[in-house]
Amino acid sequence: MRGVTRRFGAIQAVAGVDLDVAPGELFGLIGHNGAGKSTLFKMMLGLIAPTAGEIRIHGTAVGGRQFRAVRRTIGYLPENVVLYDNLNGLETLRFYARMKGVDPSECLAVLEEVGLTAAARRRVRDYSKGMRQRLGFAQALLGRPRLLFLDEPTNGLDPEAIRAFYATLKRLQAQGVTMILTSHILAEIQERVDRLAIMAGGKLQAVGTVQALREQMDLPLWFAVKVAHDDFSAVRAALGHLPVIAIEARDDHVAVQCRRETKMAVIEALAALGSRVLDLTVREPSLEDVFFGFAD
Repeated sequence: MRGVTRRFGAIQAVAGVDLDVAPGELFGLIGHNGAGKSTLFKMMLGLIAPTAGEIRIHGTAVGGRQFRAVRRTIGYLPENVVLYDNLNGLETLRFYARMKGVDPSECLAVLEEVGLTAAARRRVRDYSKGMRQRLGFAQALLGRPRLLFLDEPTNGLDPEAIRAFYATLKRLQAQGVTMILTSHILAEIQERVDRLAIMAGGKLQAVGTVQALREQMDLPLWFAVKVAHDDFSAVRAALGHLPVIAIEARDDHVAVQCRRETKMAVIEALAALGSRVLDLTVREPSLEDVFFGFAD
């Protein structure tokens, strides 16, 4: 994407976005409601045209004369999956297969991949919310797409189904499939995406790995130092010469907050206490911390 902008009358939903997503990358797109994520998705899919700028997928301009062929290599799971209640799961997939020009014999294998084999001939009206979401994912997988757009893909899924979903994404990524997903559940994607972009007010605020964004924000981190109660003062004394932000006694541990550049000095000082330290945990800023740091 280069200089991608989209206006709706006086409202500028997306403002001058430049972004590259590499082949085979699992890329996250996060932001508040109204940040411009869905509009960006619709432009990448060719559903709406940018007011200005250019989007290319596999080297082909989105919306151009040759984009029709590229679009056949794209799968899309919208945030709100709308299905026909009177069809069963297999009939639903066969319907989408005809629309996509995909061999209907592929449908049963895709239903198995999303864990819906047993419900293949059950009417969609009897599906739970999570089952509907998995059926929506199944239609996105029809035709073995090279690029997947997944908008809030785990909406309604239970923890087991979420784990299975991301296992499927890993298998697809190993086959070279590129995936772009949005999610409001930041803890869920924190360790799963290769890189992500944070959007706010229609603009990209930051792009990078979770760790790179942590370092860019320079957010402090916490140590939880477990010691015998009588050794709390020893921890304070050991760290007294360091520019730590806070040292607090909390039940059976001491909480120490410091800047990233002080991290190794704190570890070295604590190591000097030897067996007085019973356990040590370092808590890095979460993706939620990073997100609010940029989005606010």
